[in-house]
Amino acid sequence: MKKYEKTIEIVLLISATVATLSVFLITFFIFKEGLPLLLDYGITNFVFGKDWAPTNGKYGAFPMIAGSVSVTVGALVIGVPAGIACAIFLAEIAPKSVVKFLKPAVELLAGIPSVVYGFFGLSVFVPMIRNYILPMVQKWNPNAYTSGYSILGGSMILAIMILPTIINISENSIRAVPIEYKQGSLALGASRFETIAKVILPAAKSGVVASVVLGMGRAVGETMAVILITGNMPKVPGNVLDSVATLTGTIAMEMGYATPTHQKALFAMGIVLFVFIMLLNMMATCTKRKLGGE
Repeated sequence: MKKYEKTIEIVLLISATVATLSVFLITFFIFKEGLPLLLDYGITNFVFGKDWAPTNGKYGAFPMIAGSVSVTVGALVIGVPAGIACAIFLAEIAPKSVVKFLKPAVELLAGIPSVVYGFFGLSVFVPMIRNYILPMVQKWNPNAYTSGYSILGGSMILAIMILPTIINISENSIRAVPIEYKQGSLALGASRFETIAKVILPAAKSGVVASVVLGMGRAVGETMAVILITGNMPKVPGNVLDSVATLTGTIAMEMGYATPTHQKALFAMGIVLFVFIMLLNMMATCTKRKLGGE
């Protein structure tokens, strides 16, 4: 029995070592390929430059950074309230029969390939923005125009894609709140919704915030759906109806035909994305600890 347990420990140690080593190797490879150009071109020039024209030697990544941030923020504005509301409904309001139907449906969203989401957005959101939202905007701004491929479309599809992350983690956090908190609040005369808003949600805030940050990481790293919907225009956006390019979309589209220097610029863009994702993960960990999580 002890020999069997020792074998299991060795297998687990090897698995953990391989996983950790893989992360370090990926990090080393990205920085090895992209850091020389980033240093030669100038970190400031690369990050804040507004001209992306690799054939002319211009590698300003700011339009893609702005595109990624704008689409991600839009997804959070749409997805976070909907996700937290759904989590509250599943954990505190919905009867068990409804939960048995809705919870698998939410989990199914996480298993749908991103390209399918992209096709859905391409078939539904893009025409909807062009045919219905644009005429409403033109009543206040006659010069407004959009082809439908826009920040708004990308934000809407990403909001749907981050819902499973936000809903599942938030629901688990809400369910983990001790029942005594709820019972004590109700016993003191608070209504059901006052209990949820002032007792349960504050007690579950570490998990809720972590779900939002992880959902943000999912939105920043999405590629296929964004490529199909945002229009892939490397320019700094002026409003939510503008077409944009994102970091992930640009890397995916241009890597196949890029020249050696262009490839290094794309790897440098990957460094920016990598650092951004790492900061989000650190933020999630620190926030969870500060708010009382383990």
